Amino acid sequence: MKRSTKFTSIILILFIIIASVIIGRMMIGNHFAKKFGKRPPPGIIVKLVEERLFQNKIETFGTAVPFRTKSYKIEKYEIVEPLIFNRKVKKGQLIAKLKTRNLIAAFEGVMSKRNFSDDINVSESSILINLEDSSSIYVDVNIPEVYSSFVKKNLNVDVKFSGNNDKIYPGIIDSTDSRINVEKRSMAARVKLKNDNLEILPGSLLEISIKYNERVSLSVPDTSIILEGDKTYVYKVSDKNITDKSEIKIGIRANGYVEVISGLQIDEIIVAEGLKKVRPKGKINPIKK
Repeated sequence: MKRSTKFTSIILILFIIIASVIIGRMMIGNHFAKKFGKRPPPGIIVKLVEERLFQNKIETFGTAVPFRTKSYKIEKYEIVEPLIFNRKVKKGQLIAKLKTRNLIAAFEGVMSKRNFSDDINVSESSILINLEDSSSIYVDVNIPEVYSSFVKKNLNVDVKFSGNNDKIYPGIIDSTDSRINVEKRSMAARVKLKNDNLEILPGSLLEISIKYNERVSLSVPDTSIILEGDKTYVYKVSDKNITDKSEIKIGIRANGYVEVISGLQIDEIIVAEGLKKVRPKGKINPIKK
């Protein structure tokens, strides 16, 4: 009898100990859950919807041609004084002193020697001098027929030169052809640009960007865009810092921004970066960049 009572007491004590451990762990768990369970809203970079200049572009290539060129053929026996090539001469300045005549610059430019093709006999007895005025450069390009209605005189053009990829040279459409070339299905156009420092050498291959349909539109950073199938979304941010996934319609992309055609208003706040941390109807800590 005494042994049975002792055994029951031990069981009861063990039960009390186990129950105390379980209850204690539950109480500690609840304490820490209350203390650390509520995470602060994530810090997210936001931005105002703002207006920017957008334009469509036609990309093409062309060869630099000097504004004016005049060629002089000289027989070598006529040369009285040595010729100095690749030098800049002014209008009216002596180019070459010959036995029977003097060559005078008809305009300001750079004097250079031009080789005959492969005619060795001719090149042995004669030389050809070029006077080139490269203060302005012309570039003839072909515009695909589909874009011909957009290209007009005086349209702005950006020009890049392989010798200086970091610089953009501004130009304009100087003239366009009055018809489409039926063989090339394109329209000829001539681009003109200033070259006062003679940085662009005649014959250089130039990259041409013709800008048309310039307009001011709403814009958002391209990092704010969510693509799902054929639909586009952004996260709007309310006054209470609650995010709302909203569908928008977009246009072209340019310089890290996307044109917004509909779905947003100017000065609305949208999530600009950190989309993976954002949830619909979730709260954020907005950070203005």
